[in-house]
Amino acid sequence: MKNIYFNHDGNIDDLVSYLLLLQAPDIKLLGVGAIDADGYIDPSVEACRKMTDLFNLRGDDLTVARSNSRAVNQFPHEWRMATYSFNYLPILNEKGHIDTKQAELPAHLDMVEKIKHSKEPVTLVMTGPLTDLARALDTDPDIEKNIKKLYWMGGSLDGHGNVAIVNADGTQEWNAFWDPYAVKRVFDSNLEIQMVGLESTEELPLNDELRQHWASLRKYPAMDLVGQGYSLIVSVPSAELYLWDVLTTISALYPEVVETEQAHARVITDGLSAGSFVRDPNGREVTLVTKANKDLFFKKMDEILERSK
Repeated sequence: MKNIYFNHDGNIDDLVSYLLLLQAPDIKLLGVGAIDADGYIDPSVEACRKMTDLFNLRGDDLTVARSNSRAVNQFPHEWRMATYSFNYLPILNEKGHIDTKQAELPAHLDMVEKIKHSKEPVTLVMTGPLTDLARALDTDPDIEKNIKKLYWMGGSLDGHGNVAIVNADGTQEWNAFWDPYAVKRVFDSNLEIQMVGLESTEELPLNDELRQHWASLRKYPAMDLVGQGYSLIVSVPSAELYLWDVLTTISALYPEVVETEQAHARVITDGLSAGSFVRDPNGREVTLVTKANKDLFFKKMDEILERSK
C-alpha cells in the first residue's frame, strides 16, 4: 500500500486530483497541502476540507495544510479565480458546515512532520510549484531518506512553454516559473523524480466529448463534481488544455498508464529563460512521461470516481 502526501496549487485539475486520491483504493493519504499559485489559496484550502468531508472513502485521518510560501512569479489573476467558483458549488456546501480541520502547521512543515513520522517511505504527488518541498528539505534534509519518489507536474524539456508575459521568453512552464529556485533545490537533491511536462501528453485534451462523458455519469457524486468543476474552464483550439495534473496523479497510482524515458536536465533560474529546462548530459536524471494510454487512463479514472454512490 502506497503512503502518499499530496501538494497542489488549487485550480480545478488539482482539486480533481485530490478527489481521486480521496477515493482511490489501496493507498493511504497521509496529508495534503495547498500553495497559493494557480488557484487562490483560501478557497482552495476550504474546498479541500469540504471534499474530505464528502469523499474520504478510506477514512484517512486528514487535515488540510495551508502554505505560506510566496511566488517569485505569480500566476495570472484571471486563471486563479476558478477556485472561488469551485468552492461555491452546491454539492460542496449543502450540509452547511465543515468538519475537516485546517492543519496547525504551514504546508512545508506539515509535509516534514508527515514524512518524518511515516513508518513506510512516502510517495509525493505534487501538481503545483515545488516550493513547499524545497523548504521542507531545507528545514529537515533527513526527510529525503523517507521519500520513495516524487511525481511532479511541471516543466518542459522541448522548449515548449505556457508563460506569455513580458519578463519571460515563453520557453517555461508555469509551475517551474512560479519559483525556479525551488525547482533547482529539489533537482539538486537525490530524490527519484517522475515528471509530467507540457509535452508529456497529447492524448488527454479537455474537450466536449469528455465533458459529455462526465455529464452522462453524473449519478455518481464524484463524477458530478468533476463535470461541474471542469465546466468552469474554457479550453479553446488555440490554447487547448490537457489533463496534465490528473495524469500526474493517475500515473502515481497506476504506473502502467504512461510510457516514459530517462532524461538528463537542468533548470535555468535567472533571466528571461528562468524556469526553463534544458537537456544536459551532465544534468540530473529524471523519468519523463512521454505518452499516456488514453483508454486505460479514463478507465482507471472512471473506476475511482464511480466508487462513491
